[in-house]
Amino acid sequence: MIWQTARFAMDLSRPRIMGIVNATPDSFSDGGLHATATAALRHCEQLLLDGADMLDIGGESTRPGSPAVPLDEELARVLPVVREAVRLGVPVSVDTYKPEVMRQVLDLGADIINDIWALRQPGAADVVAAHPSCGVCLMHMHRNPQTMQVAPMDGDGVPQVLSFLEHSALHLRAIGVEKSRIVLDYGIGFGKSVVQNFALLARKSELLALGYPLLAGWSRKS
Repeated sequence: MIWQTARFAMDLSRPRIMGIVNATPDSFSDGGLHATATAALRHCEQLLLDGADMLDIGGESTRPGSPAVPLDEELARVLPVVREAVRLGVPVSVDTYKPEVMRQVLDLGADIINDIWALRQPGAADVVAAHPSCGVCLMHMHRNPQTMQVAPMDGDGVPQVLSFLEHSALHLRAIGVEKSRIVLDYGIGFGKSVVQNFALLARKSELLALGYPLLAGWSRKS
């Protein structure tokens, strides 16, 4: 299976590792360690030395209870890092749900948009559809980062996640985005109980039956 991104056609015949670069002061695992562009770029280089196949740069924490970041602040955090990271010779993903951030990072040469809102923010899907080849990751999230773990999903979460991801992908394809550009993320820790998280892992075959590659963000989550 191939994941088509802006500059790279990624061979997914084996698992690929996404190195996370939190250009934020408040991410749950490393908040503040890479909040400057210089520190973030050093971290990018170290991740590649450690074996990462691609980089994912984010300027807004999405830990439970985290506040939204103003557009100008997110741009100031992300753009300097993306501008240099695209020179490192690997796919560069940007974790954002804001259409204007998407536009500007794609103009700088970013390869992938990784959106916790699955392009549900007004104008976000249009940005991706207007780009000729960028990759996109659509994630399932119950509620929003401020409330998702206060009131997680009820019952069996797997059918809910399956339905949401399938409809999100079909909507994107209906507006012209090729299937080869789409990856799905079942959103571990985003509005789900521990039982629901492990059910998604155990029933991964049902998610794969949708016909898209999967991104799994399990790292450092309890």
